[in-house]
Amino acid sequence: MTTAAPSNVPAPPPGCPFNAEFLPPNLRKHVDPAAPVPLRMMAAKSLVPLNPSDMVGALYMLTFDPDEGVRETAGKTAAALPDRILGSALRDEEVQPQVLGYLLGLLKTKDAYAEMLVLNASTPDEAVADVARDCSPKLAEIIGQNQLRLLRYEDILRNLCSNALAPVSLIDNVCDFAVRSGLMLADVPQMKAARVRLFGPEAAEAPPDPGPTADQVLQEMGGEVADENAAPMEEGKRMTLTQRLMKMSIAEKIKLATLGNKEARNALIRETNKLVAVAVIRSPRITDGEVLACAANRAMMDDVLRVIYNNREWTKNQKVKLALVKNPKVPLTITMKFLNTLRDSEIKDLSRDKNVPAAVQGFAKKLLEKKTAPKKQEEK
Repeated sequence: MTTAAPSNVPAPPPGCPFNAEFLPPNLRKHVDPAAPVPLRMMAAKSLVPLNPSDMVGALYMLTFDPDEGVRETAGKTAAALPDRILGSALRDEEVQPQVLGYLLGLLKTKDAYAEMLVLNASTPDEAVADVARDCSPKLAEIIGQNQLRLLRYEDILRNLCSNALAPVSLIDNVCDFAVRSGLMLADVPQMKAARVRLFGPEAAEAPPDPGPTADQVLQEMGGEVADENAAPMEEGKRMTLTQRLMKMSIAEKIKLATLGNKEARNALIRETNKLVAVAVIRSPRITDGEVLACAANRAMMDDVLRVIYNNREWTKNQKVKLALVKNPKVPLTITMKFLNTLRDSEIKDLSRDKNVPAAVQGFAKKLLEKKTAPKKQEEK
């Protein structure tokens, strides 16, 4: 759903997928198509004081600029940014996915930068698939190690298998994993060879039944597992969904976690397979309410909690931060960092809460003592 941009945010250039809301208000004029060309050219030459992540976002916006000179300059600047800018921006998961995809296409021949982008969870799968087709052996290894991407977006594996530079041993290992996870790619010879390796010659033409696919479940159950605004599922249908999930392969569960609605995600987040659970929390359709529920869940998988507490946008939410502090599965180093940012009233409540980890309660008490000590001295 698209929402109207705040009135102080200029409209983006035609074709640009996002506006300048991410930039400091006083610097948005440098990407505003209605602003004078010299102002936009300053940003295209990276002469505007922006942090690395904002700079690459601004340069990407300017590649859509109505002025040809601005567009060309922005592209050249982006391709030649110094290490101190790229080293920070390319690792930042909060950078817009479209920007990361653009930069991967731009820098794919520079292994050090391409590696950062491939390892960045926010880089679009399509961009990684494009690079997988003809990347270096080293980059192919890194792409092949990202199991979630491989199962979530089939073209990554397809293109990796067609890459003449990718080591045969890597392709064999990746295909074996994909076949075990239930991925079916009839058009990829290496996958056929992997099926034979794992299940015998009879599996060459008649592979083992992988169970229901995500598309089949979405079609069978319709809007109940696809529409985010669907009414809560009836108990009988919820049981049917659970039964279908039990028969699904890992690969298809990951696809359903990405394409399905809250009902599907709620069922899949309880999966014991970490790839499926992480696919749920990384779903582009995940809601703030679901993130909060996961953060507060003491039985939640460590890998899911790690995605949440490493996401700067989610941890700006005070409720999410507090839920993470109270969750005993969150590492103490992370908890302590968040504790220092809580309100006095929240710290006071934590110092009395018997249901939080003892170390958290103890640290909250010490923080409270530090905050109240100056007041007590003043009263004396």
